[in-house]
Amino acid sequence: MAREGALPVDGPRAIMKMNHENTGFDCPGCAWPDDTKGLHLDICENGIKHVTWEMTRKRVGREFFAAHSVTELAGWTDYDLENEGRLTEPMVYDPGSDHYVPISWKDAFALVGRTLRELEDPNQASFYTSGRLGNEATFLYQLMARELGTNNLPDCSNMCHEASGRAMQASLGTGKGTVDLADWETADALFIMGVNAASNAPRMLTALTEAHARGAQIVHVNPLVEAAARRAIIPHDFKDMATFHATKTSTLNLQVRIGGDMALVRGMAKAILEQSATDPKALDQEFVARHTTGFEEYKAVCEATSWEEIETQSGLSRADVLKAARVYREADRSIISWCLGITQHEHGVDTVREIVNLLLLRGNLGREGAGPSPVRGHSNVQGNRTCGIDHRPAEEFLDRLAEVCGIDPPRAHGLDTVGTIKAMRDGDVKVFVGMGGNFALAAPDTPYTYEALRRCELTVQVSTKLNRSHVVHGRRALILPCLGRTEKDHQRKGIQSTSVEDSMSMVHLSIGMKRPASPHLLSEPAIIAGMARAALPDSATPWEWYVEDYDRIRDTMAKVLDGFEDFNRRVRLPLGFRIKQPARELVFLTPSGKAEFAAPPLPDVVPKPGLLALGTMRSHDQWNTTIYSDDDRYRGVKNLRTLVFMNRADMRERGIADMAPVDITSTAKDGSRRHLNGYLAVPYDIPRGCAAGYMPEMNVLCALGDYSTQSDQPIMKHVKVTIEPAS
Repeated sequence: MAREGALPVDGPRAIMKMNHENTGFDCPGCAWPDDTKGLHLDICENGIKHVTWEMTRKRVGREFFAAHSVTELAGWTDYDLENEGRLTEPMVYDPGSDHYVPISWKDAFALVGRTLRELEDPNQASFYTSGRLGNEATFLYQLMARELGTNNLPDCSNMCHEASGRAMQASLGTGKGTVDLADWETADALFIMGVNAASNAPRMLTALTEAHARGAQIVHVNPLVEAAARRAIIPHDFKDMATFHATKTSTLNLQVRIGGDMALVRGMAKAILEQSATDPKALDQEFVARHTTGFEEYKAVCEATSWEEIETQSGLSRADVLKAARVYREADRSIISWCLGITQHEHGVDTVREIVNLLLLRGNLGREGAGPSPVRGHSNVQGNRTCGIDHRPAEEFLDRLAEVCGIDPPRAHGLDTVGTIKAMRDGDVKVFVGMGGNFALAAPDTPYTYEALRRCELTVQVSTKLNRSHVVHGRRALILPCLGRTEKDHQRKGIQSTSVEDSMSMVHLSIGMKRPASPHLLSEPAIIAGMARAALPDSATPWEWYVEDYDRIRDTMAKVLDGFEDFNRRVRLPLGFRIKQPARELVFLTPSGKAEFAAPPLPDVVPKPGLLALGTMRSHDQWNTTIYSDDDRYRGVKNLRTLVFMNRADMRERGIADMAPVDITSTAKDGSRRHLNGYLAVPYDIPRGCAAGYMPEMNVLCALGDYSTQSDQPIMKHVKVTIEPAS
């Protein structure tokens, strides 16, 4: 707080307002649910970083842009770009001077509108969304795109949890987890897979410490034993904070090889089925018979999968797999939670379906303390999808949108993130609008993505701070600065609130608490409405009327979105409301009307001789592409990001000394290669054949064509690489 100038007043106020029901604002970080018992410090270290980063007193205005050309800024580090502070007014790129120069909001909207109207086909535009965008703005954004005539609505889910949604939709008829925070508080066993909770969802640590205290079993599954898999000190426990007293957060750690999670889960299921031959309580036969289909096929696949294959593919011994199976077997109620360590693989959908298979075997669905619980990343990424950001929209949603909003939405599927990048590179997408986020850095195959963006006729970035996507731009470019989550949103009908949906389908209001960083900032709904009116001058949609009072947007959303009935009243309840989850009530919206077992073969994830499987990840002092410092305290790293974590035996085999420079080469599916040179090799407790390093720096190694055929997600957790001493 002191570093960002937020210590005297705003910082302490923010701590007391963040994640508070009714009068607070939602943390702009992760999507972990808010406490349901009135906790006054429902915060974490990273949440304070997010807020103070947004509340900084530093400003980036016309004087800054006049002093620095885009070519110069392109040479700055990503930390230095964002560290300059908050954007204060709309800017347009001037190719003659290579500088951004001021532009009025009216002229900025006119430029966007004119460019969109002049396109030969509305599908020549693509509208990207980051997970920060609130529900009301999300609804307006997708409405604008579809009224224009395109379903090109890529979002950060395309790179993160697309596999989760597709897998659960196929298995259970819902793309969301079925549990809520109360279930976490009553589960007998928690399985945390592919999650570094200490950095990615720090408030989960409260649930883990409380679970450990009540005697629940907590199993962490990850190639690295992360800080959250050991112990934690919870910020609102003043006594523990004062005495540095930590509470354990695990009872078992299993270090699978990268991509080996599915084999572990298959092994646990195999053990349960073997035990059911002599123990009738091992398998919930009544649940399986009444509520599922495909069990016999799945049972046959488990029986045909040998223990040798399970050990080889998981990287674990049979004894370790049986330990996990025993925990699961002895627990009456189990939750399995996962994040990108599960999804960013070729077989991500199969792995999530295997997780659901395991839950079904013991009836861990439709009752308290049990079920699937994906850990979403950014604060409203799940709300984005719920409120219409979907390049593959359901016909029922489009029918309702057409009826309520009086538009004729396109029916053909649009482009996702990978498809958008390819289309920009090929010249088929000429306008890119980024609603938040830092697309240039978040996407895979960095040089390819840069070139794709530069081939656009116009790129538009709606942002709070300067980032890489502003200096990697199209022939024409706009920077449109918006309000932050902490700031008051004044509109004609008074101060407005927005809503967000957390990882567990709770929808609640967020209202800013401080004066905006600049009088020239607009809210995201206002920016979207301005672009929409300029692009659709004859539109019957009441864009300006919507922005005057966000209750009006919510009234329309209530008519379009299933589960949002009586939206304005319910969202103002003390804790908001939970969107109905049919699968939670054992109502499965699948073709069979039942939960469906899947029976895919195990993938081969063992690297070929000489190769390593590399996974990209965040450092602790980082949130998505925002880097707060070059430290990674939880992994013992100081002032270094250009590194690769390696197993010591793999280092010895390659003649690599501790902290020695190495060259990393990835090989894509098409045989093309990509390189990073001079990275430092850091010995680490990671399985043999595996390596890890930081995104976004290592995104350069992830070929755009290397995306999952199951989910279309970039394969960013299983990159095939060679690592050699630096030449």
